[in-house]
Amino acid sequence: MSGEIVAIAIILMIVSALGLVVIGYRRANQDIVIEDRLSQYGHREISSLTELELEQPFQDRVLFPILRKLSRLGRRFTPRSAMNNLRQELIEAGSPSGIGPVEYIGIRVATAIGLSGTIILLFVLGGAPMLMGIGLGAFLLVLGYMLPGFWLKRKISARKKSVQQSLPDAIDLLTISVESGLGFDPALSRVIEKWDNELTQEFGRMLSEIRMGKSRREAMRELSQRVNVDDLNVFTSSIIQADQLGVSISQVLRVQSQQMRMRRRQRAEEQAHKAPVKMLFPMVFLIFPALYIVLLGPAIPRLLESF
Repeated sequence: MSGEIVAIAIILMIVSALGLVVIGYRRANQDIVIEDRLSQYGHREISSLTELELEQPFQDRVLFPILRKLSRLGRRFTPRSAMNNLRQELIEAGSPSGIGPVEYIGIRVATAIGLSGTIILLFVLGGAPMLMGIGLGAFLLVLGYMLPGFWLKRKISARKKSVQQSLPDAIDLLTISVESGLGFDPALSRVIEKWDNELTQEFGRMLSEIRMGKSRREAMRELSQRVNVDDLNVFTSSIIQADQLGVSISQVLRVQSQQMRMRRRQRAEEQAHKAPVKMLFPMVFLIFPALYIVLLGPAIPRLLESF
């Protein structure tokens, strides 16, 4: 009985610690009004190093240093090519919460050790067979290491889907703005003002790089590499070629707008053709059995009586 109480207490402590980490992380991500920050700096003297360190977000002070230390275990078994691929995947995912390859490996190691260690500890305190606990701990060790990979793949897929869906409307507005007399950069600014999504954020970053002195070709190539969406790659390649050959950008945008609408219609038709196949399994295993029970259920007792 005492072992069960200790196990419950340990689980409550782990849940409480995770809750405190989540609360601190959310508070660190809250937006701070610029006026409040300026007023704070205007009414006090120069802060000490300790105060400046405490002013940093919770993730920069606590989480990321811990993850960097844990990542040393994973980096020993991670090739350099895998690190480069991981860096590219994090960029395509939008660098969620500012996570880099080192912090991501630390998250993987922490998740694996946390899951397996918790299960093994519960088995030890509960008096269960140790061999079963070690086997389950090894399974959770592998599962915990793979779970962040599934999360990252979903983030990349969701971001690419968002960019792909918003690109045709953005090109339509860009075409209208350029044909009405605006230049390419002001037309992009109009698109950025109109929407706030993954695509417009990347457009805003590209415009900032251009204003800082980077050439449009280089900025658009880097945009294409960061997002890595086929439709956007075709669009950026067309704009770069038009810029190199001196072709009218409005004409290129009009052609790209027509092609994007055609591709969106083709994707919608493809999804419509896939719908009957996707509906087949729920109908066979869920709808048809219930329908047979409702229709043939009342007749079963009569058939049994006749035999």
